[in-house]
Amino acid sequence: MKIAVISVTEKGRRLSESLSVGLREKFTADRYCFYKHTDEGAADFSKLSELIGKIFFRYDSLVFICACGIAVRAIAPNIRSKADDPAVIVADDCGKHAISLLSGHLGKANELTAVIAEIIGAEPVITTATDIGGSFSPDSFAEANGLIITDLLAAKEIAAAVLEGEMIGLVSDYPCINISDEIAVNGKCRTGIYIGENIEIKPFSVTLHLIPKNIALGIGCKKNSTEENISAAVFSSLKQSNISVERVAIAGSIDLKAGEKGLLSFCRKNNMPITFYTADELNSVKGSFTSSEYVRSVTGCDNVCERSAIACGGDRIIMRKTVYNGVTVAAAEKNIIIDFERKML
Repeated sequence: MKIAVISVTEKGRRLSESLSVGLREKFTADRYCFYKHTDEGAADFSKLSELIGKIFFRYDSLVFICACGIAVRAIAPNIRSKADDPAVIVADDCGKHAISLLSGHLGKANELTAVIAEIIGAEPVITTATDIGGSFSPDSFAEANGLIITDLLAAKEIAAAVLEGEMIGLVSDYPCINISDEIAVNGKCRTGIYIGENIEIKPFSVTLHLIPKNIALGIGCKKNSTEENISAAVFSSLKQSNISVERVAIAGSIDLKAGEKGLLSFCRKNNMPITFYTADELNSVKGSFTSSEYVRSVTGCDNVCERSAIACGGDRIIMRKTVYNGVTVAAAEKNIIIDFERKML
């Protein structure tokens, strides 16, 4: 998580310094200080609104150390939706309160507020209804378990139903543990959650489809393969196998490809972190793979894409090696257990 810590006063600067030290134990934290109250460890600014306009979507979270009204006015022109906005937290420069202001669930502001409060010794202020009452929150649950929310309106209706004391149904293609009291497994309910990849399934009148982000992608390519070729190969192969690209969590390849600009650019644009492995590491991966002596003679490994898909987190191959214009792609699914008590941070 990338966090920007923004202060406007001298007391705020000192607090931002100590807060950033604490945050950097787990996160990436950059400091921005008003130019009259700054230091060598921070970037300075003269106009807060201009700064926020530049960095609002560059960070996962913005932490303001100032009056709440100042923060509200600064972020107001940049707000889009709960699916897009970063988490916004406000702390007073005396360090008495830390307030979750924006994107409490999807943006993880509520959890980050608790972390910040502990670091600076403040009182955390959380105002989202499900958190106050300790009730099930579909937003937080989905984020914590790496599930993709397909319908924010359905999520909102289910959250409202929980607050009204209505039971929520659950149908899942994956094992679940620590199920909340508000949830009825395979129950006949008006609203409910389906966890799986089939968006056509609708077991409830109001069904929130949560799709697991648990696909590991293995990619091999010829030298100097273009981003366009790699993109076409990945998207066409996934489509043929009925795998949504949104489900891809990570990618892998052989270390010979670590400098391929087309591959790196494709993964960066599609938010796919990629890990590279030596031929020996790939050869040590257990399983049944589509072997090629030609590939072995070139790379030292008999199959790059299938072995990479397992190496970077997959448990079983669900899409065997496919070839498109010099690019090979394979996909593996990671076994997951859905935990209703899992936290986001």
